[in-house]
Amino acid sequence: MPYQLRAITLADIPHVVDHRERMFRDMNIPAEFDAMARETAAWLSTAIPSKTYRGWLAVGDDDAVAAGCGLIVIPWPPGPMTMDPRCGFVFNVYTAPSHRNHGLARRLMETIHEWCRGEGIERVVLNASQLAQPLYEQMGYLVADEPMM
Repeated sequence: MPYQLRAITLADIPHVVDHRERMFRDMNIPAEFDAMARETAAWLSTAIPSKTYRGWLAVGDDDAVAAGCGLIVIPWPPGPMTMDPRCGFVFNVYTAPSHRNHGLARRLMETIHEWCRGEGIERVVLNASQLAQPLYEQMGYLVADEPMM
């Protein structure tokens, strides 16, 4: 099935919220999912129009949302890796099980990378699930040796 990638809109908030919940459930991370859904939807309702949160969806020919991802650009002090005072933080990379193994996560990540290059953003970071870590490593991501706790 061919998929089209497109930027999210306010109408896509339910998809982003659903993907975020399913992502955490797939990783067996417990949460107060109902509260998280309400709060995430409320946050996205201002974060999307203000461009604080940018996201993309992969949509099939039947208009079903198959996968998605998001990005927040945060202020970050220049340091050993780059002098760029920004960092792209990737969130909510999720592909519905019936659409996996079609390269959608890779295409979405390439879209994020392309957008960041266009904006001159030199650093992109993410938290990876065990399932996704091989993809990110293939794309050049490294496990960071940082003293975060």
